[in-house]
Amino acid sequence: MELAHSLLLNEEACNQLGEVQKAEFIFDWLRYLEKLLLATSRSDVKEKQKTLVEQLLSLLNSSPGPPTRRLLAKNLGILYGIGDTFSVYETIDKCNDLIRSKDDSPSYLPTKLAAVVCLGSLYKKLGRILSNTFTETVGNILKAMKSAESQGRYEIMLSLQNILKGLGAAAIPCHRDIYKAARSCLTDRSMAVRCAAAKCLFELQNEASFMWSTDLDSVAALCFKSFEGSNYDVRISVSKLLGTVLAKAILSKHPGAAASRQSIRRVTLEEVLELLGTGFLRGSSGFLRASGDMLKGTSSVSRDVRVGITQAYVVFISTLGGAWLEKNFAAILSHVLSLVSQSHPKVTQAQVDAVCSRRCVSFILRATIGGLLGEKAQIAAAKDICQAIWKLKKVVDAVMCDGNLETRLGSSDVAASQHMLVCALQELGNLIHGLGTTAAPLLQDSSAGILDSVISVIIHPSISVQLTAAWCLHCIAVALPSYLTPLLDRCLERLTVLKSSPEAVTGFSFAVAALLGAVKHCPLGIPHGKGKIILTLAEDLLCSATQNSRLSAQRTQAGWLLIAALMTLGPAVVSHHLARVLLLWKCVFPVSPKDLETEKSRGDSFTWQVTLEGRAGALCAIKSFVSHCGDLLTAEVIQRLLPPLPCAVALLTQLSSIIKTYGSPLKTPSVVYRHRLYELLILLPPETYEGHLCAILKELTADLTGPDIQVAASTFLLPPLCHQEDLLLLSPLLQETDHRFIEEQLLLSNGIACGSLEYDAYSVYEKDVGGESVPKPLPPALSVISSAAKLFGVVCAHVGEAQRLLTLEQLLDSIKHTKGARQQVVQLHVVSSVSSFLKYVAGSKGSLGPEEMRRPALALVTGALESPNPLLRCAAAEAWARLAQVVDEGPFTASLAQVSFDKLKSARDVVTRTGHSLALGSLHRYLGGISSQHLNSCIGILYTLSQDSTSPDVQTWALHSLSLIIDSAGPLYYMHVEPTLSLIIMLLLNVPPTHAEVHQSLGRCLNALITTLGPELQGSSTSVSTLRTSCLLGCAVMQDNPDCLVQAQAISCLQQLHMFAPRHVNLSSLVSCLCEILLDNSVLVNLCSPYLLLRRAVLACLRQLVQREAAEVSEHAVTLAKDSREELTPDANIREVGLEGALLTLLDKETDQKLCHDIKETLNHMLTSMAVDKLSFWLKLCKDVLAASADFTAVTCVDTMQEEEGDKGDDDSVLTTRSDDRSHPFTNPRWATRVFAAECVCRIINQCESAHCAHFDIALAQEMKKKDSRNDFLVLHLADLIRMAFMAATDHSDQLRLSGLQMLLIVIRRFATIPEPEFPGHVILEQYQANVGAALRPAFTSETAPDVTAKACQVCSAWIASGVVSDLNDLRRVHHLLVSSLTKIQAGKEALSHLYNESASTMEILAVLKAWAEVYIIAVERHKNNTQPLTTTSRLEESVRDGSDSSPGLLDLVHTDLGTLSRLWLAALQDFALLTLPSEFASQLPIKGGAFYTAETSENAKLHYNNSWALILHATALWLTSTGFVAADPDEGASNLSRPVTPTSMCQGPSSGAIAKSPEDVYSDRFHLILGISVEFLCSLRSDATMESITACLHALQTLLDVPWPRSKIGSDQALGIELLNVLHRVILTRESPSIQLASLEVVRQIICAAQEHVKEKRRSAEVDDGAAEKETLPEFGEGKDTGGLVPGKSLVFATLELCVCILVRQLPELNPKLTGSPGIKATKPQMLSEDGSRLVSAALVILAELPAVCSPEDGSHQELDEVSLLTAITVFILSTSPEVTIIPCLQKRCIEKFKVTLEIKDAMVQIKTYQLLLSIFQYPNPAVSYPYIYSLVSSIMEKLQEIDQKYPEDATELQIFQEGIKVLEALVTIAEEQHRSQLVACLLPILISFLLDENALGSATSIMRNLHDFALQKLMQIGPQFSSVFKSVMASSPALKARLEAAIKGNQESVKIGTPTSKHTNHPGKNSSIQLKTSFL
Repeated sequence: MELAHSLLLNEEACNQLGEVQKAEFIFDWLRYLEKLLLATSRSDVKEKQKTLVEQLLSLLNSSPGPPTRRLLAKNLGILYGIGDTFSVYETIDKCNDLIRSKDDSPSYLPTKLAAVVCLGSLYKKLGRILSNTFTETVGNILKAMKSAESQGRYEIMLSLQNILKGLGAAAIPCHRDIYKAARSCLTDRSMAVRCAAAKCLFELQNEASFMWSTDLDSVAALCFKSFEGSNYDVRISVSKLLGTVLAKAILSKHPGAAASRQSIRRVTLEEVLELLGTGFLRGSSGFLRASGDMLKGTSSVSRDVRVGITQAYVVFISTLGGAWLEKNFAAILSHVLSLVSQSHPKVTQAQVDAVCSRRCVSFILRATIGGLLGEKAQIAAAKDICQAIWKLKKVVDAVMCDGNLETRLGSSDVAASQHMLVCALQELGNLIHGLGTTAAPLLQDSSAGILDSVISVIIHPSISVQLTAAWCLHCIAVALPSYLTPLLDRCLERLTVLKSSPEAVTGFSFAVAALLGAVKHCPLGIPHGKGKIILTLAEDLLCSATQNSRLSAQRTQAGWLLIAALMTLGPAVVSHHLARVLLLWKCVFPVSPKDLETEKSRGDSFTWQVTLEGRAGALCAIKSFVSHCGDLLTAEVIQRLLPPLPCAVALLTQLSSIIKTYGSPLKTPSVVYRHRLYELLILLPPETYEGHLCAILKELTADLTGPDIQVAASTFLLPPLCHQEDLLLLSPLLQETDHRFIEEQLLLSNGIACGSLEYDAYSVYEKDVGGESVPKPLPPALSVISSAAKLFGVVCAHVGEAQRLLTLEQLLDSIKHTKGARQQVVQLHVVSSVSSFLKYVAGSKGSLGPEEMRRPALALVTGALESPNPLLRCAAAEAWARLAQVVDEGPFTASLAQVSFDKLKSARDVVTRTGHSLALGSLHRYLGGISSQHLNSCIGILYTLSQDSTSPDVQTWALHSLSLIIDSAGPLYYMHVEPTLSLIIMLLLNVPPTHAEVHQSLGRCLNALITTLGPELQGSSTSVSTLRTSCLLGCAVMQDNPDCLVQAQAISCLQQLHMFAPRHVNLSSLVSCLCEILLDNSVLVNLCSPYLLLRRAVLACLRQLVQREAAEVSEHAVTLAKDSREELTPDANIREVGLEGALLTLLDKETDQKLCHDIKETLNHMLTSMAVDKLSFWLKLCKDVLAASADFTAVTCVDTMQEEEGDKGDDDSVLTTRSDDRSHPFTNPRWATRVFAAECVCRIINQCESAHCAHFDIALAQEMKKKDSRNDFLVLHLADLIRMAFMAATDHSDQLRLSGLQMLLIVIRRFATIPEPEFPGHVILEQYQANVGAALRPAFTSETAPDVTAKACQVCSAWIASGVVSDLNDLRRVHHLLVSSLTKIQAGKEALSHLYNESASTMEILAVLKAWAEVYIIAVERHKNNTQPLTTTSRLEESVRDGSDSSPGLLDLVHTDLGTLSRLWLAALQDFALLTLPSEFASQLPIKGGAFYTAETSENAKLHYNNSWALILHATALWLTSTGFVAADPDEGASNLSRPVTPTSMCQGPSSGAIAKSPEDVYSDRFHLILGISVEFLCSLRSDATMESITACLHALQTLLDVPWPRSKIGSDQALGIELLNVLHRVILTRESPSIQLASLEVVRQIICAAQEHVKEKRRSAEVDDGAAEKETLPEFGEGKDTGGLVPGKSLVFATLELCVCILVRQLPELNPKLTGSPGIKATKPQMLSEDGSRLVSAALVILAELPAVCSPEDGSHQELDEVSLLTAITVFILSTSPEVTIIPCLQKRCIEKFKVTLEIKDAMVQIKTYQLLLSIFQYPNPAVSYPYIYSLVSSIMEKLQEIDQKYPEDATELQIFQEGIKVLEALVTIAEEQHRSQLVACLLPILISFLLDENALGSATSIMRNLHDFALQKLMQIGPQFSSVFKSVMASSPALKARLEAAIKGNQESVKIGTPTSKHTNHPGKNSSIQLKTSFL
């Protein structure tokens, strides 16, 4: 391929290649040429131009494929654009000649088409240069069109579009001709041609003013006609054309028109709407003339026309834009609603039509109001809609007032208004739902009367209006949770009052049910008691149903509906009412099936109708119970559910006979009953209805094959049974699109309605499957089939095998015995139920049964595989594979594959070939590689089919199947990769673009191949690089394809390639391609790439790219924007806001959940990797989004923000270039986008934390900014951060307020400590006090939601605790807010609002208490620091009371409320303690709940207690210690309380009559409460326990043990102490954080202190008791005496040792003997301890030092051991610590003293050890350390050694003392400096000589003395020669010494001669002889 990369085509290389490679080579060359031409200089191009043109034109004649001809044409255009243009006319003539050619053979066609494409490209590129030739060219092309086939017409239309684009106004002479030609193509039978014609006309209308003036009507009529029989693409293109033309007509300020002075009639909005309306109502036929059938009233507008026109409405309004819509909203609304008014009976006569038309109207309103208007405009729109509802309501009221019942219900006016009302209510609901809490002002505005208007139409006579009104209330409640309870109360009250009006009973029961359905969307819930009220009302309705026949049906339905909706509240509520519900359930059916028989003979049609509806309702209620309260489904409850089931099934079997008896009015109720029963049975385990399986199966079979079913709703039954991937083969309608809501109806044949709320009232409380829009249940006739098919799967799998076989045979017969359309319907139902059965069996790993089962199953599936319905073929292929999966036998699978092989070889029809090719793919998907031989045959057959160009369908299915095989074969496929890839490339280069579906399948194959190759694509071998090039080439072909779904495939292929071989994917071209798709399309809001799947593919790809290379992606996008041509005018201007800003804009407009998620993820990845580097840019983006709606907010004090100097004007990012008068980059972003922006700001702050420290240091930041202005730090943007937090925190949207408060909290925490360099002693946040106060204030108003207030409390306490503000008067602003909350919550759980669930008030109360706790903790801490010398906190409290502390502190502020707070804190802690009890103690809990929670909501309350108990515990402990546990009764200070706190609070008995506890008991209770909570928490730390909780808990324990009373409790209870120590040991083991470990050690120290105090106290009291006289007999206290040592588990000391050793070994692993002693471990160099490590070790050592005091004193037997250990420790300390520590005088002095004292100890072992240790100290290299010891201790050693004369050594140990002493002195000699050595030697010699014996003594000496003698002599012999001069002078000065020495030597020689065995040591002749020799120095 490298040879293709040259300016001229390498013809030699090209001609050597085969056909396929040649095409690939040429395409690759053309791709390269396009890039090269743009990069080559003009002169170089001109030089080669002639040859190039020749080469390109010669390619024209070589039948180029579609992608090649497009590239060829493009290159010609570029070439002439850059080079000379004089030969262009020649080229044009050549092309025209080729087009004129009479050759009609298929082989010549590609050349003709290529010529057409080239002309288009040349004119587009060169435009007016060619204006003198264009009339001839256009004439020629149009002439050619007359005889062209569809591909030709398609290319001609696109070519004309290009010609028009290039020539602009110069083409006017040909406009009419082109218009005429395009008109005929717009209704062409080929859909691709229609699309092309629409594009051509779209280009034409730019200049051809007649299209939007004189010919407007005929353009519209033409478009309507074009919609007939259209597909999705045509509707998209034609609606775009029609909408734009109509919008032009209204704007019509066209310059061309003015120039030509034509009198253009200005078209009014009314006329345009009239035009569209007529099309919508009458379709294309009766548009200009009322045709015959129109007058007869028989024609019905086809759905595709109606859907197309609906889309045109949306385009029309979107083109005119949001501002225009705002102005003209009233007109648009009334027109759109009038489309479904009764004045057009055709639209709404049949319910089917009415439902579809309503969908269209809803779509228009949703797409325009929801898509174009900002929040402010939406609120105005909601008011307009509300006005419309009032008007319609008045009409109904007028009719309803009419006394005559008959006229009243039959009135056409009532019917007239119903559909308009449904649409208006639905849109109102959607609008408010979208606005969320920002809609609050709208609902508070009494003049609009939103709620009244909706509630007023709840009693409308039409059920669909009532249901929609109920749904609208549901939306309002979800959007504004504070309205949920008031609305519920209001509806319940109306329902109770108006119980005798049938409309009111129905309407208000719907409303209550819908509101109950909203509860699960509102985290704050509703009061628990509502459940009981609703159930009572439901019981009342059910019981009173029989009293009045006029109301019985309504009351029965209402009763069960309320119960069913109540079940959605979940187990917490339902568990309290379950018994009553089960009783009602039991009573609704007869006791036994016999009673059912007697019942059948009674009653009439009406009573049966009511009975069936009642029973269906009961079934629905139980279904709701089973699906929403799974936790309550215990075995016992299931047993209670079962008794009515046999009867319910018996009734099912009797239904047909009941209908026969009582007539057809029972048909619908009986279908509904069936549906309900089936749905319930699907949810219950099959074991529960085992006895009735056969009866049920029989009914199901009858349902599925019954004669009364006429409609085939394949599109609802089959998709769930097909594989999602296979659905891609079918109509794009089955795929997700933006227009799914209206397009859905086109899937159905005209007789079937699409889903709508009125078909099933019970769906009003369910969540809609597809998101947040209205639930769309299907009509009962359809839904019963889908539930029957589903249940069939379950039941059939559980019946006996004989029965199963019989059933399958029956089903097979039922298909055979029907004919025509009827047969199709039956086949559809049967196949879906059998598929469902196979899917169930495969899923549950069951088996099919005996072999004879296979035949009928196979026959059923084979029949469907050859059905004309493609969806049925898909489902059958899936079932075919499932069948093989279930049978699970190799031979059977092989036989199935063989059946398909044979069929595919013989059959020629499309149906069989498509069905069986997919069957092969499915087999592989479920069974992996079947066998290699099968794989080869499969691939061979599919290769052949995929090249069958006569049938695109066969190609599509075969290729799809091939993609499945590639996917499932995995590595087995490697050998086929090359041929498959070349097949794919060949087809991509040759399949016409009109067959987009083939290209889509090709894309799937390519994707599967890339996945199979995987990381191997990175390889560098030739074969791999060829494969890679082919893959990239395939992607390039697909990227250029006009079809959006093919482009989506290309992008996902490139995404795969980028994942496996990132270096080989050109990032810049990929990013520019992605950006163009995303942003080119956001020009019109609802016309982003019309294909949702394409947008999803783009974002999925972007998301992956930015994970690796965010910065590059962002740069490429901006570069693209700067280089881009003018035609790119996206409204998110990348040049200005970067890709990030463009994505934010897209996020704001996009509604698809998955897409929005991907956009957020992409932005998050970009933020993580780039926010720190592009700080200003990101903050500016977020600020723009947040500020864009600031006008909507009550901005009070933003203007008090001071701008920071220095952060203006020095920021040269892309952003500041925007001048202020230009429009804002983000227009009215929705609240969800603003919330995301606020979250981004929080993320940015977190990112900066891990970056440069200057981000949080203003002095450093300013300094670095001065050095380099490009430096940017977060702290410089503090003003913006505060401003953003303020804007968000004061918004109308609650979610945004929460995000804003969170942002404020983070800002306070991160910036609180940064000092202000200009004002020393102050911090930078201080200047923003007013803003913080103003941001918090609104959160404390009475109407604020509890979650917002709770968050605000957290911010308040953080602000006060941060210490930013020190002046009390300034603090009072925020403190006052907390005080107001405290006053609010003092009344306990009863006083707070009844709008929400009780757990919401628990949350608020605890948040307030937690905030106060935090403030109090900080206050005490600060006070401690200010008044350090105080010993305990109790003094601190006193000083506050006396006012002795001069400066009033934070503690004063808290102190006034402390009495109240302490009581509330204790109550909260007691609640928490109760809630943490294990479930077995549930019976002991208070029945009414605790102080702040109710028993029913305890589960929800636990969460809130978990969040706040820790700080409350710490604060309570501080308060208790401040009183020293000796406070007066805590009721002091109750004067501040408006009423006493709950009866359960500590220290008060449960009732007034209880015995008052003694103060000692009260303290004891409190002590154990705090201790109990702490131990319970610490001993089982969950992984999610926060650091904050653990630290607070440990601090609470520390605080508790700070005062004597609790210490005495711990000291006296040893078991308690041990338990605490064990818990702390566990904390240390499981938590690595040093701060937690230090805090734990501090508690340990306090426990040991408590134990010490206890021992001292016992000793003292013993002394006092026994009197001082008998001191000797005093008992010993402390551990170890009575137990004979430390017993693990029983010993406090042992537990402490364990814990401290654990710390030491962790910090100093070398202490661990196991580690250091084991051979496998190399001794490593001891590491330096970290600062934290040093603190931990010192804390542990301090504790160890305190331990001996807790032990009982022992006899002094091992005392010396202690001395030795201590000295060893001191020595190690001296030798290993750095000198600056060890030479500190006081320390050194103490150490020396210790050595001195030890030298005096008589014990020999101690002395030996002391000498050894001193030796090591003396030898320490640093004299500063060793010399002081030498000076102080040597004299003592000398004295000791001179004692030899008084006392000779008696044993070996004493001998060793002298030897060690000598060694010390010897060492000194070597250490000493030169000048001092002689003195030292002079001291040493006399001592050594004093050890010697003369010859007399030697004979009689003990062996010990003899050894000493030898030792001394040997040393002398060593020293003599070394220091001979000193030796001689000593000998000379002391004759006595000399004499002694000589005597000793003599004696020594004597003993050698005699050979006395003096000692075994000296018996070495060698040694002695050496001694003799060396005496000569004397």
